[in-house]
Amino acid sequence: MADRREPRLRLLRSANIGPVTYGQLIARFGTAEAALEALPMLAARGGGRAPVIADLAAVAREIAAVERLGARYLFLDDPAYPSLLAALESAPPALIVRGDARLLERPCVAMVGARNASAAACRFARQLAIGLVERGATIVSGLARGIDTAAHQGALSGGTIGVIASGIDIVFPPENAELQARVGEQGFLVTEQPPGTQPLARFFPARNRIIAGLSLGTVVVEAAPRSGSLITARIAAEAGREVMAVPGSPLDPRAQGCNLLIREGATLVQSVDDIWEAIRPIDPRAVRAPGARFVGAPPEDASDADRVRVVALLGPVPVAVDELIRQAGSSPAIVQTVLLELELAGRLDRHAGGRVSLR
Repeated sequence: MADRREPRLRLLRSANIGPVTYGQLIARFGTAEAALEALPMLAARGGGRAPVIADLAAVAREIAAVERLGARYLFLDDPAYPSLLAALESAPPALIVRGDARLLERPCVAMVGARNASAAACRFARQLAIGLVERGATIVSGLARGIDTAAHQGALSGGTIGVIASGIDIVFPPENAELQARVGEQGFLVTEQPPGTQPLARFFPARNRIIAGLSLGTVVVEAAPRSGSLITARIAAEAGREVMAVPGSPLDPRAQGCNLLIREGATLVQSVDDIWEAIRPIDPRAVRAPGARFVGAPPEDASDADRVRVVALLGPVPVAVDELIRQAGSSPAIVQTVLLELELAGRLDRHAGGRVSLR
């Protein structure tokens, strides 16, 4: 019997294919096998060479490595795939996980903040985590230094999920090796990167969207104005989740990001009660289940005139896809087809907030 994981991973690991493109290909062609066959044709229409398709032997080695590490895959159409995360347009088509998946069934709260956090902030984050797990919540964080570490430590005995930007066999930072191992044993460890992947800078924003996507709300405890923690908060807000922040002294640069969030409407957090009150009205059952995930109309064939019109509207400055659709005067399915062809040809970049630009 064929391994259903292989064609899906080949498609996902092929060049120029991200989560949005993967979802559009499956929506149009129905299966990963059919999508793989269509890649050369689509890329040619986009004006480029066919993307390099992942080698079957490499995919088989990845699957073997995941199993050897005691981990497993969760694909987007699996019943166990977290429904809150599945609701994101950019939801990872495949997660690699280890540990207790039942923690996903509890109310999940993300807790993020500065890596160089103050001792007082770390202590407060730890206290918040302890209080939340005592009420039946699961704490989600990124296993980084500072606030992340404090949040995991506080929640470890009650339930915590660690989301990492590397392969599940890679530890970063190195001093959190024991903590990451305990999260994988007592909690739940999550990544979308294959084994052996090093934690490169470009993987951290993608990691942050998983943290926000798994959670009903995100709590920020100390953050600089241009930090990764604020990226997580922005993703949470765009997904319609609760954004909460702990206020700090205006004299401390580490508090500026949190104070900015509060000024922009984030819930001010001074105690566990503030967090619990903010997330309790959100019923997880109201979130789309993976099987009902909306990915838009399947892309359809575009004419040369459609391609010229859409490409003329694109440039190096990111623009919202909705704006492209309005200005192109074409159907959403046609515009998505042109964007799909351009991306597979290596001519298009996708950005946060549903924006795209030409390379």
